[in-house]
Amino acid sequence: MSKSHAVLLPQRLDDELWELPVGTVAGMRVPARVFADAELLAAIELDRSLEQLANVATLPGIVEASLAMPDIHQGYGFPVGGVAATDASEGVVSPGGVGYDINCGVRLLALPLSYDELGNRREALVHELSRRVPVGTGGRGAHEGVRGAHLDRVLSLGPRALLEDLGVGSEGELAFTESGGCLEGADPAAVSARARERGAGQIGTLGSGNHFLELQRISDVYDGAAAAAFGLRRGQITLLIHSGSRGLGHQVCTDFVKRMDARLGHYGIELPDRQLSCAPIGSPEGRAYLRAMAGAANFAWANRAALAHRVREAVRSVLGREAAGGTRQVYDVAHNVAKLEEHAGQRVCVHRKGATRAFPPGHPEIPVEYAEVGQPVFIPGSMGTASYVLAGRARSMERSFGTTCHGAGRRMSRTAVRKAVDGGELRRQLEAEGIAVRALSARGLAEEAPEAYKDVDRVVEIVERAGLAARVVRLRPIGVVKG
Repeated sequence: MSKSHAVLLPQRLDDELWELPVGTVAGMRVPARVFADAELLAAIELDRSLEQLANVATLPGIVEASLAMPDIHQGYGFPVGGVAATDASEGVVSPGGVGYDINCGVRLLALPLSYDELGNRREALVHELSRRVPVGTGGRGAHEGVRGAHLDRVLSLGPRALLEDLGVGSEGELAFTESGGCLEGADPAAVSARARERGAGQIGTLGSGNHFLELQRISDVYDGAAAAAFGLRRGQITLLIHSGSRGLGHQVCTDFVKRMDARLGHYGIELPDRQLSCAPIGSPEGRAYLRAMAGAANFAWANRAALAHRVREAVRSVLGREAAGGTRQVYDVAHNVAKLEEHAGQRVCVHRKGATRAFPPGHPEIPVEYAEVGQPVFIPGSMGTASYVLAGRARSMERSFGTTCHGAGRRMSRTAVRKAVDGGELRRQLEAEGIAVRALSARGLAEEAPEAYKDVDRVVEIVERAGLAARVVRLRPIGVVKG
């Protein structure tokens, strides 16, 4: 994070919303708003994220406001936790508004047993998960054959290609995945040869950084009706999968940032930060990016489907066939994507970077089984704290284009936390707290230490008070596999 940056002082609009008015940064077309309380805002002001949020407000065609969730922190161009909707006819699309890990997202699985029933098999299950799931920056996947024509089908169809070609997944899992696990308009031809090369063989890999598999128990239930609809109960074992599009998505972003940056002058676009490089949605570059991004998003959904398959294999090995067969998918939701949606009668391109959908009860794009309670929302904390399942609420449509945050949000850079935390000691602390840990390296473990993140309880409280989503259950970690 930058050691020096402009100090911006947002104005308080209400208890959970702050605003940088038009004019805070030259060229702003709309205000910049952040959901937070005074304590979270003080942490947010330590990096350049508010400056980045104001810069986003200069994008051509942006509507209403550039928005940030309470987990906002500095990113590439857009802050992580940033949301921006641009007019679908006159606005732009920006790869920095999606990020390098296209459709990084989370999938929650619910096991058919309780913490007490799991008993002393917890350690064995975490070990088996780590044995079966490839981790690390360049890990090769469980499905090495997903190349060439098979890769084209994954880019076009997402996890349905794995179901039809390899028998991985189920129709039920597709139904409980955002957009059915497939963004329309994906075109494999828009994905570069280099991106395809980087993605080949990576289906079914976790990756590194903040990606994880986390074994959890449900410690608290806040909304009994929503929990029942989601198939969740107090004491139940769950498993959260957090991964994305791996090297393929990273290369798609790299390719189009360069391509759009070279064409800014052609479209007469001036930006305060070249990391916001963009192109009109209807331009050749804009259309090509959306096709390639959709392909990368489909790849990511397929990756999480393959990871879920490996999880079930581990469950079967340790807990038996019945437990594996009863392990069901609650939902899978993206948090790095741009989607064309209808909001307040206007067709817009909603950029969600480190932000996730939170559609309310009755919305046509959520599974009918959840129609009365709202879309499941997952907000992971850290491997030493807690995570939450929430349900989307109607005010999210009014205030944030149907969006909420995707996690607690970093408050320390990876470099800073490595200096402050010893990975080996952290592992011992977590295990003393009853959390079984499998990590590729002590350094990587230290980078994701609990103290590196904001207080997830406070972040979720702001989300709930703002009316974006409501708590359903709290998940406590009992085991973690890290890249």
